[in-house]
Amino acid sequence: MFQEYEVLSHIEKNGSFIVSAAQMRTFREPRLMAKIDHKINLPQIFTDNNLAILPISRGEYIIAHMEAYQPFQTLDRMITKASLPAHIQSLDASHISSEAIAINCALASGILADFLEDEDLIATVSGRMGSGEFSFGIQNTSSDAVNQLTVANAQVEIDAAFEGIHSLSIIEAKMDLAEDFLIRQLYYPYRIWHSRISKPVHPIFFVYSNGIYHLYKYQFQNPTYYNSLELIKHKSYSFEDTNIQLSEIQEIATKVQIVPEPHIPFPQANNFDRVINLCEILDTHELSCEQITEEYAFDLRQADYYTNAARYLGLVDKRCSDGLPSLFYLTAKGKKIINSNYKQRHLAFCTAILQHEVFRKVFIRYMDWGVTPTIQEIMNIMHRSHLYNLKSENTYKRRSSTVIAWVTWIIRVTQL
Repeated sequence: MFQEYEVLSHIEKNGSFIVSAAQMRTFREPRLMAKIDHKINLPQIFTDNNLAILPISRGEYIIAHMEAYQPFQTLDRMITKASLPAHIQSLDASHISSEAIAINCALASGILADFLEDEDLIATVSGRMGSGEFSFGIQNTSSDAVNQLTVANAQVEIDAAFEGIHSLSIIEAKMDLAEDFLIRQLYYPYRIWHSRISKPVHPIFFVYSNGIYHLYKYQFQNPTYYNSLELIKHKSYSFEDTNIQLSEIQEIATKVQIVPEPHIPFPQANNFDRVINLCEILDTHELSCEQITEEYAFDLRQADYYTNAARYLGLVDKRCSDGLPSLFYLTAKGKKIINSNYKQRHLAFCTAILQHEVFRKVFIRYMDWGVTPTIQEIMNIMHRSHLYNLKSENTYKRRSSTVIAWVTWIIRVTQL
């Protein structure tokens, strides 16, 4: 498409390029080309040229130098205990299969009332709707300038909205972990309802993963400036027992039986929460690496790293068919763990990690010394542990960061 329409030349001359859904459809389904929820999923030509894409009408999109994404921040690591009312039988907090069910559990349990600090919450506007017309500024990524955009009847989708006595809260819900999000998912619904009602409108990002409800409350300091959002509150909740003692982990490290190193690349996937989230995703259906990158916040390289990390632990495997992409699926071990309760699940993940000699030795040294071993000390342990297909010192050094990250994750689960 960029070659066909000389998009880069057009942007250089005019500052932006307007493309229709019909033009996109000759190359690929517009939904897949234009719905890019995370910066990491941007096509390489977008990344190389600091470009982003936003809808500006029903069937038209603008491509320009725009800062469209916002990193997630964490203000509070504590987890607040919640519970469903005793009379609720149709919701099962231990089996959350969709964003809608996660939101219903959060409403029924009082999580939303607690977080939103409002009373008599009523579900109101949700689903698809037209944006109406509004204009706004958005930060240019190639200069200090602010681009001016006008949106006219673009399609907007709201996952849920709850109106209380004092405010309207508009919720964007996800069940996958990511490093950032597309501001548009909060900003367009905010602009629609900010102009229609007199109450304050609160944009809320809602993420459910691994038994934890993460809620983020934002505020647009300047309603006409896309990049003016500020995180003003963050809180996490769970229905499950999240109390894990360090002594329980130490007992695992003492008694665990070391397994032979598999003929699978040693992990390079530092965020273990995302290993868990990948297992949650694969619990419902098998996926190829390409499908993982299309639907979730992974690029192809990360999808490869994280699927291999889960395979290394025996949680995931892949099946190959001639001429078709490999499909990744949860093993019986992975399914058993991912469908356990929070405490059993996390102790099982700790066991799966500590069964490997490198991680066990680094964990024990961490416990003995009270500080993280140095990279060189970890590399020395790795050299003595018969790891599969690690050759260069640079590779050992890169992989050592995952050892540090996973051992830190093990320690952190005792601090929630």
